[in-house]
Amino acid sequence: MRETPAARRCVFFDVDGTLIDALHNQRRVWAAWAVRFGLDPEDVYRVAQRTRPVETFALVAPDRDPRACLAALHELEDEDVRSGVYTAFDGASALLHALPPGSWALVTSNYAHRICGRFARTGLPVPEVIVDAAAVEQGKPSPGPYLLAAERVGATPGQCLAVEDAPSGVQAGLRAGMTVWNVNVPVAVDGAHRHFRNLRDAADDILAFATGEKWTRLHGLNPPEARPGPGGATAIRPALVVIH
Repeated sequence: MRETPAARRCVFFDVDGTLIDALHNQRRVWAAWAVRFGLDPEDVYRVAQRTRPVETFALVAPDRDPRACLAALHELEDEDVRSGVYTAFDGASALLHALPPGSWALVTSNYAHRICGRFARTGLPVPEVIVDAAAVEQGKPSPGPYLLAAERVGATPGQCLAVEDAPSGVQAGLRAGMTVWNVNVPVAVDGAHRHFRNLRDAADDILAFATGEKWTRLHGLNPPEARPGPGGATAIRPALVVIH
């Protein structure tokens, strides 16, 4: 009789604001975009923070060709990946390198080639699966990106943990039926199952969720409590490199 593969849970990470601090870069890119189209940078950025690019164009530049708007944004973002300064949040590198291969993936509203560029510049490892903006018709807070990630890694949503900083991402994970932990914000987003002020504080518990171990002591700390996330486990199938 064939042995059943060892069961593992899966952790899905948002990128911007969760693993990489790109706030300054995003503000700079949108400011340059706004200037190019003769718009107020602050007004544009306030809208861009809470909407996808195509929705931002419709709200701040309804009389402009959305294809031209998107092309300009892509140009500026690609240049920022090449020349901008990026910083991984404290604890991100140690955590991602410690996670078992195939036990984690990225679910991002950005594009995979930019994520790979940012990860190369910050020394973060790239996982087998990246669900990016091109992969789904509706981004967060739709559950679609997270459901697609679960499908691609061969996990059921109930066995997955979504790690997010923003309300739209938290809602996406909840709607997908996943455990959702909120990081890098001072106050918990409504609905999140657990809240951590920063990623480093969450790192040991995230690793414990992925491995099923009670406590990993990734940072050599003694926590007040050590508990894996809820749910059982599932085998992980080989995954695609990038999902479009």
